[in-house]
Amino acid sequence: MKTVLLIGVGRFGRHVAIQLSKLGHQVMAVDIDEERINEILPYVTGAQIGDSTNEGFLRSLGVDNFDVCMVAISGDFQSSLETTSLLKELGAKCVVARSERDVQAKFLLRNGADHVVYPEMEMAKWAAIRYTGDHILDYIELDEDHAIFEVTVPEAWYGKTVGNLDVRKKHGVNILGVKRNGATDFTITPDTLLSGNITLLVLGEYSALRRCFKI
Repeated sequence: MKTVLLIGVGRFGRHVAIQLSKLGHQVMAVDIDEERINEILPYVTGAQIGDSTNEGFLRSLGVDNFDVCMVAISGDFQSSLETTSLLKELGAKCVVARSERDVQAKFLLRNGADHVVYPEMEMAKWAAIRYTGDHILDYIELDEDHAIFEVTVPEAWYGKTVGNLDVRKKHGVNILGVKRNGATDFTITPDTLLSGNITLLVLGEYSALRRCFKI
């Protein structure tokens, strides 16, 4: 369990708070808008209404006592930048800041952010890949070149085993597991039989995955 200071509970911040709550973390939510704070109360362990660009207010929160400080302010980059800088000055252990553009990320990193997230950009990339590939059901980006895809089994593979196909040698793609009726099985062997009743979890370079599954 982690203690998290979440600053900004607009649409993105609200979703972050809900997910942190589901994961069992303790969340202190901060926003200048009283209505937003009232709406997020069921999902957090504490909440404060205040201006995060005010050093005295931030200091009163004891930011150095939190494992992670997340700046999820949207629509006001100046406030986000000032908040990020103040958090680091006040001894925050780890500052994660939301960014909308690369130029914003550069300023945030220079002014104290340890990590930067791009929710809109990341979602746009996911949607573009997910909904333009006939075989893709989901994917997780590992870095700029590698990803894990959940894909349907190509019809040409029906009735064949993992050993028969040898996709690692032929395509540079690793089959990590199969999903059947919502359950994931990672005990893959050369004798694992493929069919249309399962989906595959595969790992590889984007270029290799695209060639292998004709994405």
